[in-house]
Amino acid sequence: MSDKTNQIASTLLGKKVSYSDEYNPSLLVAVPRYDNRKQYNIQNDNLPFEGWDVWHAYEFSSMSENGVPVTRLMKLKYNCTSEFIIESKSLKLYLNSFNMTRYGKSIKECLEICKNIIEKDLSEKLQTDVTVNFIEENAERVQIFNDFNNLMDYIDESTLKIEKFKESPELIEVEQSKKTEGHFLMFDSLRSNCRVTHQPDFGDVFIYYKSSKHIKENSLVKYLSSFRSEYHFHEECCEMIYKRLYDLLDRDDELFVCALYTRRGGIDICPSRRSKNCNIVDVFKLTDTSIYARKSIKQ
Repeated sequence: MSDKTNQIASTLLGKKVSYSDEYNPSLLVAVPRYDNRKQYNIQNDNLPFEGWDVWHAYEFSSMSENGVPVTRLMKLKYNCTSEFIIESKSLKLYLNSFNMTRYGKSIKECLEICKNIIEKDLSEKLQTDVTVNFIEENAERVQIFNDFNNLMDYIDESTLKIEKFKESPELIEVEQSKKTEGHFLMFDSLRSNCRVTHQPDFGDVFIYYKSSKHIKENSLVKYLSSFRSEYHFHEECCEMIYKRLYDLLDRDDELFVCALYTRRGGIDICPSRRSKNCNIVDVFKLTDTSIYARKSIKQ
């Protein structure tokens, strides 16, 4: 465990804690992105991608001044250019500190006050602009990434043997193709572990690339499976996958990686990264904080 990870674990995140009954922004913990990026030669001032981190908090709740409970799905996003990420358990503790705190004379006013407070606190903590919205029951709900094909449909499972379960980029095999093609691929069994709590995280990863090179699908399954015993945050896993593929493709190729993780502790994280010449329309639905955009029943 790195010194930085030890420092994080020495806070409330690594201990049994009681939830705060009063609003408490000091519970938030920011983690520098560069601690992980430097291992893969990703420079904060020269990122090989664009993208967003989108979060859904399914159990946000507060109260109006007269004690009426107010509960909503909260969606937030911030740019991957931010120097920091928010550690998920700290966000959960912070959001739960709103549970018994009273704001506003009506439900609408309560939500507006909470939105402004959370945007301010997270923006200050992350030193970037954070957008927050509460999703109403009548909000638009859309399916995304419907054009992506399950990687396992390309594989003869009987011949597949997976033996490495720590991130192993050497498993990825690339061959030259006769023409430039676009590939829409999905792997529904991504599994990694939080590097602070060591709890398992599950998700679906979506990969699009357009290149004259062809990534062998069976090798990609082996590589993505190698995260199974890896200890990283969701955002880090997404960037690692992107960078490993980026290093094997040509610089003018299109590349997109998005991981839709399942919720844990009432919160899910959905990072997406794409090359500057790549426009996957559905990612704009994911990053639209007024829309509830998902793919599978697991999410």
